[in-house]
Amino acid sequence: MTKRLYYEDEYMREFDAAVVECRIKEPGKNWIVTLDQTAFFPEGGGQWPDLGTLGSASVLDVHERGGEVEHLVDAPLEHGQQVHGCIDWDRRFSVMQQHSGEHIFSGLVHGRFGYDNVGFHIGSEAVTMDFNGPITAQEALEIEHQANMVIYANKPILHFIPDAKTRETLEYRSKKEIDGDLRIVQIPDADTCACCGTHVRATGEIGQIKVIGVQKYKSGVRVSILCGLRALAYENQMLAEMDRIHRLISSRQGNCADAVEQILEDRKNLQYRNEQMAMALFDAMAQAEQNKRVRVICCPMLTGDAVAKAAGNLAVGADLALVLGGEGEQVQFALCSGQMDVRQITRGMCQTFSGKGGGKPDLTQGRMDRAEPDTLREWLTLQIAGQ
Repeated sequence: MTKRLYYEDEYMREFDAAVVECRIKEPGKNWIVTLDQTAFFPEGGGQWPDLGTLGSASVLDVHERGGEVEHLVDAPLEHGQQVHGCIDWDRRFSVMQQHSGEHIFSGLVHGRFGYDNVGFHIGSEAVTMDFNGPITAQEALEIEHQANMVIYANKPILHFIPDAKTRETLEYRSKKEIDGDLRIVQIPDADTCACCGTHVRATGEIGQIKVIGVQKYKSGVRVSILCGLRALAYENQMLAEMDRIHRLISSRQGNCADAVEQILEDRKNLQYRNEQMAMALFDAMAQAEQNKRVRVICCPMLTGDAVAKAAGNLAVGADLALVLGGEGEQVQFALCSGQMDVRQITRGMCQTFSGKGGGKPDLTQGRMDRAEPDTLREWLTLQIAGQ
């Protein structure tokens, strides 16, 4: 069995080992290597595998199979060869920060609510934890505060394998029953949990924990956090975004929300005035259609619900009324009639003018290619004559 150096020293960045086996996985592309000892952590328990190099070969992935640690590499290594391994330390340390932070957060949730962490994953964007019970956003922030107090206390992170007697009375978190040796990771005043992963030496090395998401998930809740350098990068990104927003809307620091509310209110008022102007223009255009049985108006200023409202008004006293709104190659349409079912006509119109839509017998809506009003009026008149 491979000797696991990462359990002896989680801060080991380089090591030497002998190649026990090297076999081809994909000819000319990658090989699977086992060593007599390794500092590369294999993927498992929600933790990423380590990456790095073995001699001149790049380590692309690491997994455990049948008690052995298997390294996926991009170049072959000879049996018995002595190789020097180098861990991608930035990746490993970031993962250790995330993993240790997750233990603190999950342990505090378990202590306060009694919930279990039934799903844990260190993703490329965030650490996600699935708890089998509800937690509000405010409660998650309260746990975040507690977790950061544990970090600032710089408590030691312990790991040990309890003897049989201790195991009988030891209270610890675990997602499943564990046969054989039980490895415990313990953070005083925060968590005691069965874990096979790697961790920082003391909580202070985590730096900070930041909750970035709380959402309902199945019968419980999914909480997303960032720890350490990831949290710092996220906060810097958010500050840069806020600075950009301040500059775009010319607001002072601390006044951004009020400024955005005012912009939204101004936008709402402008939309209302535009709608009023669009309806006024439509009413003027409708006067020229009053003596026609098939009425067609194209008014680009009309958009959204106003198109259907206008079609309803235009249809009064007519056999058929079609209103086109919006700009672009494809326009919004509403076809209305108080005399006939317009759904079949709409299907034919959409086929003819490359559109898509549907609705009720007296009113259909959709989008189609722009066409001249006289062309549409002529086509609609022929459809009515054919019914």
